[in-house]
Amino acid sequence: MGAIQLRTSIPGPASKELWRRRRLAVPAGVYSAAPVFIARSEGALVEDVDGNRMIDFAGGIGCLNVGHRAPRVLAALRAQLDRYLHACFSVTPYEPYISLAEKMNAAAPGGFSKKTFFVNSGAEAVENAVKIARCYTGRPAIVCFEDAFHGRTLLTMSLTSKTHPYKAGFGPFAGEIYRLPYAYCYRCAYSKKFPECKVYCANELRTLFQRGVAAEAVAAVIAEPVLGEGGFVPGPREFFKTVQQICREHGILFIADEVQTGIGRTGALFACQRLEIEPDLLVTAKSLGGGLPLAAVTGRAEVMDAPGLGGIGGTFGGNPLSLAAALAVLEIMDDEKLAARADELGDRFRARANHWKSRWPHIGDVRGLGAMQAMEFVQDPVSRAPAKALAEDVVRRCHERGLIILNAGTFGNVIRLLVPLNIPRPQFEEGLEVLEGALIGACQKQTEPTPAV
Repeated sequence: MGAIQLRTSIPGPASKELWRRRRLAVPAGVYSAAPVFIARSEGALVEDVDGNRMIDFAGGIGCLNVGHRAPRVLAALRAQLDRYLHACFSVTPYEPYISLAEKMNAAAPGGFSKKTFFVNSGAEAVENAVKIARCYTGRPAIVCFEDAFHGRTLLTMSLTSKTHPYKAGFGPFAGEIYRLPYAYCYRCAYSKKFPECKVYCANELRTLFQRGVAAEAVAAVIAEPVLGEGGFVPGPREFFKTVQQICREHGILFIADEVQTGIGRTGALFACQRLEIEPDLLVTAKSLGGGLPLAAVTGRAEVMDAPGLGGIGGTFGGNPLSLAAALAVLEIMDDEKLAARADELGDRFRARANHWKSRWPHIGDVRGLGAMQAMEFVQDPVSRAPAKALAEDVVRRCHERGLIILNAGTFGNVIRLLVPLNIPRPQFEEGLEVLEGALIGACQKQTEPTPAV
């Protein structure tokens, strides 16, 4: 018997009733991808309020690399509850904050002294990284990239590229933000091909300093090692090495946004390790807390020390429960070798996805790093026009068959893999079978002739 067990259609009657109440109580702008309401979860499985058991390939948008309700995380939380729940590190500090900071400093790439502090979310961490960079350099400008997603606060929304739904109607945005095309090789902004292009896009940073903003005014360049919401696009190693080198030439800090790539997702604890770069500031969140809200900024000690006393911090940043969960997460990552497991999952997915690509021309690209894998859907392989409706149809068919999965991308035409890294192999294979069945139905529908009127 498979892991998926459906007792009702998706969504079932109990979920439909909750959707009715949701529409009356919750603002329309709050999005939910899956049509079901969760009742309980374990590992890579989710059970909804109708008793339907589903396989989770979304992981709370990448927050559950160690799985739902990891036993060691739960044990750490129960132990912490018996000590203290909230104290505020800015009032009465506590030892777990120091322990996790030490572990993050030791684990982050870079052969230099580091320091770490904690906040609640990825957006908050990005915003603080920018604050610290500006304070240290005394410069105002930040360079970011097209197709990036850095958060939903005013500053991070300004850094984010995609207009709908993230930015439309929410302006005006923060100033001193400058943007360049990312190394999105499948959709190269300069109509070039890698590696013959010699990462032309990275060297456009020098052009920006001539045409857009003076290098001596730039505090930092921020980039995701693999685009997250922008479509799971891994930038070539050479791209990041060149960007980092240009930054160093001009005294500009490089900020790596590893909110979605970090904590083992890409086959190393941090994607920067795969890319062989050493960011001045490293931002982590999502799976760091094992399901609880926690984010971190880790960076060069002299950079992190730039803000004055009280210049950074917050009421709930580094909450004791979240810290306890994160310490357990790092132990699980190491003991269960989940970074290596990410590569295994990625290899298996890519093998299946490339086979699907050979069958259906609507799958234009298969890409990723480690277990952060994706397929991009197009109307045809020549024009590469985005096929958002097709991607959404595949996602809907997966949901109806008991697989929770998400789309992504600036054009909404990418399906992404965010499965817990410790998913049992049979459950992973069952999920891939469901995905293949959804592809068969959706892609065959695309090739059916239009009925005559």
